[in-house]
Amino acid sequence: MSFIENLFSLTNQTVVITGGGGMISRAIARVLLELGAKVSLWGRTDKSLQEAKNLLEDQTGLAVNIHTFVVDTTDETAIRAALPEVEKNFAVPDALINGVGGNRGKTPFIETDLQLFEDILKMNLIAGLMAPTKIIAKYWINKKIKGTIINLASMSSYLPLSGVWAYNAAKAGILNLTQAAAKEFAPYGIRVNAIAPGFFIGKQNRNLLLKNDGSGDLTERGKMIIDHTPFGRFGEVDELGGTAAFLLSQKAAGFITGICIPVDGGYLIDNI
Repeated sequence: MSFIENLFSLTNQTVVITGGGGMISRAIARVLLELGAKVSLWGRTDKSLQEAKNLLEDQTGLAVNIHTFVVDTTDETAIRAALPEVEKNFAVPDALINGVGGNRGKTPFIETDLQLFEDILKMNLIAGLMAPTKIIAKYWINKKIKGTIINLASMSSYLPLSGVWAYNAAKAGILNLTQAAAKEFAPYGIRVNAIAPGFFIGKQNRNLLLKNDGSGDLTERGKMIIDHTPFGRFGEVDELGGTAAFLLSQKAAGFITGICIPVDGGYLIDNI
């Protein structure tokens, strides 16, 4: 094994990725698979998981290392039930990537639908961090496993975006809870870090960033984001996988916990 392979190989690692049908989770899974990991994709619908699995099989040829399981990660019982399935198919998981999250719409503050606000908080903070982290960290502590957790933060973890109030609050919470959990779990050798993607075009934000006329032209919001991004472009999802691989590598990042790495083309350091 070469020096680089020794430093970044994930051979014999089993990684659970929640929100497994999503664009970012798929992109990260692809890199981890190529580095030797076995990946268990969790999601709420079998359809989205099968689509993700088929795509990853086509991209990597590593069908034997891909497992899918339908799990509602707001449900602690469902999470507990999923863990033996991962063990049965691969092994005790070594890592958790909390990929559940998202937003629904954009409104002025005074027109906020509070039920929708609560739903978005629940999706990002409960399903996207608290419930899976609580169950899997306890599982690791009981088994004396030094696991690794990666959470998905956001630009709005640092700077609020207009009109997405619940998403802002939730993603700020992701950053806070990443730091707090990192300290809580450090005595057990469990590392907790986060990645904060900049702006990547996906299903949820396409109509916010690109005009819906097939031209590929930017909306006003899209133009504002590009003007605020020193690299002058949106990110490519494949650019997230290397950051996740680095954080999962015990040899490369084994003394790193409680941090959040922005992958944002300079969005957070833009100035005038």
